[in-house]
Amino acid sequence: MRRNWISREKSNGQEPNGFTYRLYLYITGVTPNSSRAVRNVKELCEQHLPGRYELVIIDIYQQPELAKQEQIIAAPTLIKKHPLPERRLIGDMSDVQRVLTGLGLPTT
Repeated sequence: MRRNWISREKSNGQEPNGFTYRLYLYITGVTPNSSRAVRNVKELCEQHLPGRYELVIIDIYQQPELAKQEQIIAAPTLIKKHPLPERRLIGDMSDVQRVLTGLGLPTT
C-alpha cells in the first residue's frame, strides 16, 4: 500500500510587510533530479527567504490528483502561489539566478 506523501515546511516569522512566500514543489518520487530539486529549493529558501516561506513538497506519484489540478506536465515543477503573480519553474532548480528571477527576488 502506498502512503500519501506531502511534506510541509514552514519557516519561523514573516516578512516585514506581512506576507510569506508560498511555494509548491512537485516531484516524481526519490529520483536524483527530484532529490536535487528538493535540496536546491530548501537551500535557496534558507538563504534568500529566511523566516518568510512555506514550502510544500508533493510527490505526484503519490498525489496524482493534485498534479492534475495544477496541470503539472513536467517535474520537478516549482510553483510560487504567493505573493502574486503566480510563477512556475521547471527543472532541478540548480540555476540559482534563474530561480531567484523566476520568483521575483533580487539576484544580487
